[in-house]
Amino acid sequence: MNTYFIKHKKKDFTMTKPIFNQNKTTSTRRDFIKTSAITSASFFIARHAFSEPSPLKVGIVGCGRRGIGAGIDCVRSSPNIKITAIGDLFPDAIQKCKEKLAQLGDAFQVDEKHCFTGWDNYKGVIESDIDIVILSAPPAFRPQHFQYAIEMNKHVFMEKPVAVDSVGIRSILATGERATEKKLNVVAGTQRRHQKPYQALIKRIHEGAIGKIVSASCYWIGDYDYYTPVPRDPSWSDMEYQLRNWNYYTWISGDHIVEQHVHNIDIINWVLQAHPIKAIGMGGRQQRTGPEFGHIYDHFFVEFEYPGGIRVTSACRQNKNTYKRVGEYVVGTHGKAEPGKYIFTDKEYPYTGEQNNPYEQEHADLISAIRNGAYINETQAIAESTLSAIMGRMSAYTGEEITWDWVLNESKLNLLPEKLEFGPMPVPPVAVPGETELI
Repeated sequence: MNTYFIKHKKKDFTMTKPIFNQNKTTSTRRDFIKTSAITSASFFIARHAFSEPSPLKVGIVGCGRRGIGAGIDCVRSSPNIKITAIGDLFPDAIQKCKEKLAQLGDAFQVDEKHCFTGWDNYKGVIESDIDIVILSAPPAFRPQHFQYAIEMNKHVFMEKPVAVDSVGIRSILATGERATEKKLNVVAGTQRRHQKPYQALIKRIHEGAIGKIVSASCYWIGDYDYYTPVPRDPSWSDMEYQLRNWNYYTWISGDHIVEQHVHNIDIINWVLQAHPIKAIGMGGRQQRTGPEFGHIYDHFFVEFEYPGGIRVTSACRQNKNTYKRVGEYVVGTHGKAEPGKYIFTDKEYPYTGEQNNPYEQEHADLISAIRNGAYINETQAIAESTLSAIMGRMSAYTGEEITWDWVLNESKLNLLPEKLEFGPMPVPPVAVPGETELI
């Protein structure tokens, strides 16, 4: 693994052209969607007013909320995109996906022969005549699906996170190297990396705007309603129920520090141009204690240590009726910053530059790379951010200090069941520090 260190320019920072505004709110995916429908539609019409490039065919693996959303974003991002195959474990998810994507009109061209269900649905989609596959099934399956997609020579958009354990991350990294060899483009669903305010501000930080970075923090706290648990149907087996209620089982989601908070940890890795080398974490579950919430924690706090002794605090919580904060904060020797919002040196310089829809832009960047012969592969960045979150979870679960070298190279943790089939699937006990084994 390459480790990148920060190079600071020895010069004073002067803002010659303000590109920051006073808006202190970082949009989440669902907030942005609520406010950008008209703008997105306008861009979509404008793009299609010009001559169109050759069509690209897209398949979707995982037809839940995120797969549907990613399909819509992909089509709206660029001209002449057609969705031609979809797959999900459950037939009812396929039906819902078809109903939702019908709004895309001629861009949705999926016939019954290209609707795939069952455990091998991903193979049906990937083996279809498609150029790009969107991998949006629960993260436990991302390594397997990604490996097959690259084996079958498909360009990939894969949602975050990309694994739930060390074995999965090693698989992702190996497949990413294979994608590079084949010149197959890979983009991850860490949309902030494609968002203009984040790009502009982090570029200035890298140029030395706030001096040498000495500490940072990141947060995703207070979010609860988005993850309403799924009521259990008496006819469902343990396995089916867990898969339908997947957010609440570590083997499928990685716990919310991995599934959700990875966004903020990814920004810290981007800003510091490095991954953590150590983690000490803690957490538990105090509010979400019923069986419908599986066995995951509802809060975490982790101290990450980065190269150069930089300490980063990470806090995430999913509790109702609590204060909410989603974002990142960086402190340097000459100032401070909230990526995506402002830089503060002698005074606050809020972002006032161009805005864009990052949920569409990530797809536009992938499609542009494919069509223009450029190359983009975000595998290593998302793998490192995912593993950073995993080591924080492992430390909190076990009470142990976790090092990067150990979690990447020595950990044998593999949470995927040996056999994927419907039937009994006991729920592991809630992790207890000092009792839960470090594997």
